[in-house]
Amino acid sequence: MPSSNSSTVTTRKDDQRPTRRRARAAAVPDADADSQSSEVQVPSRNEVVLHGRLAAPPVERELPSGDLLLTARIIVDRDPAARQRSTQRVDTLDCVAWTARVQRSMRRWSTGDLIAVTGALRRRFYRADSGPVSRVEVEVRQARRLVKAA
Repeated sequence: MPSSNSSTVTTRKDDQRPTRRRARAAAVPDADADSQSSEVQVPSRNEVVLHGRLAAPPVERELPSGDLLLTARIIVDRDPAARQRSTQRVDTLDCVAWTARVQRSMRRWSTGDLIAVTGALRRRFYRADSGPVSRVEVEVRQARRLVKAA
């Protein structure tokens, strides 16, 4: 049974171009697909690629669990189409590094550096003085400086 957050790719033998549609929780036959079609399960994908400027030096924190994490805030310019729909020109995104290798790379960054980050979008839950809180961050898998700030 396909999962509810995966996609299905259908290819008809008479037309080799794949078409995408959301998979349903239960297998439901496609009314317009003929008996010659085959379905292939496509896994979900959570991948973020950012190129932007570092807003401030990365900050290291120790969690109550003892884990160390390094957080950096990245400023990413919006594309021209998005600027026509909103007055906001940039997005400021929090990026978190959990692995020592990525943290070593990020520690060398300075404010204003142009950087590239690859990772996944994560929603993290924790307790604050005001109660339970959640935040959305980019969990960094790879990080590098593209251009050092002048």
